[in-house]
Amino acid sequence: MPAPSPYAARLGEIPVVRREVRVAGGSTAYWIYGPATDDAPTIVAVHGFRGEHHGLEPVIAYLPGVRVISPDLPGFGETPPVPGRVHDLELYAAWLTEFVRVVAPGAAVLGHSFGSIVASAAVAAGLETPRLVLVNPIGAPALQGPKGVLTRLAVLYYTLGARLPERIGTALLRHPLIVRVMSIAMAKTRDPALRRFIHDQHDTYFSRFADRDVLHDAFVTSVSHDVRAFAGDIRVPTLLVAAQRDDITPIEAERALARLFPEAELVEIADVGHLIHYETPAEAAGAIRRFLRLPVAPDR
Repeated sequence: MPAPSPYAARLGEIPVVRREVRVAGGSTAYWIYGPATDDAPTIVAVHGFRGEHHGLEPVIAYLPGVRVISPDLPGFGETPPVPGRVHDLELYAAWLTEFVRVVAPGAAVLGHSFGSIVASAAVAAGLETPRLVLVNPIGAPALQGPKGVLTRLAVLYYTLGARLPERIGTALLRHPLIVRVMSIAMAKTRDPALRRFIHDQHDTYFSRFADRDVLHDAFVTSVSHDVRAFAGDIRVPTLLVAAQRDDITPIEAERALARLFPEAELVEIADVGHLIHYETPAEAAGAIRRFLRLPVAPDR
């Protein structure tokens, strides 16, 4: 039985429609939350590794009145892989650039976790956006993080998944026990209901990748790049929403990352790790509203 979402009531008040568009040589599925009018403040939100658009819904729930356009990355969720392409950072950055140009020119861009790398690479390469928001940004090499040993185990896991016979490798990559271990490792909240919701989200959506080749490409990209490489070339105001207990990028590295941007603001959230979007979405949305100079959300 699905775990109830603590954000369902808020999210249920926000209209949403699903659409598809042809960009970067393939079809992209995306969802539009909020007002349908083109004059509404608009954010294009890019999800993290192994996720899809549902993962950012708790933050969207606290952004009523804002139009949030949330695509599934190529190879994840309901967006198929781009035919004949390696799904590396060059592809993802070019895909995002074309997607924003076609679907939401002039929108602010938000990237969570792996999405922070994709969004930063795209903006540094010329994606036009007035403002950039990075939630749980990857601000240091994953292999050097406070849990670098676990990251090395992850490298072994994804390597085995790619090299074993296809049926066995794919089953390993989708194994529910491993997905649950990943979820437990990332969750910091002690609220049992919220933990059940987080685990249910990962159980439901964490294995919705197209195939093991796409997943391996994306994993290699996620551990081979970080936002530092692009920060100095990003010439738009940037907001970093960072967690003080993030095991992937420690807060000291996030503080150092913020100093690499020509113009950046760092907001730190206490008592949360790499799941800001699930555990503290109200705080993240509040920081986003202030940064984008949007009206305060009504209290309920």
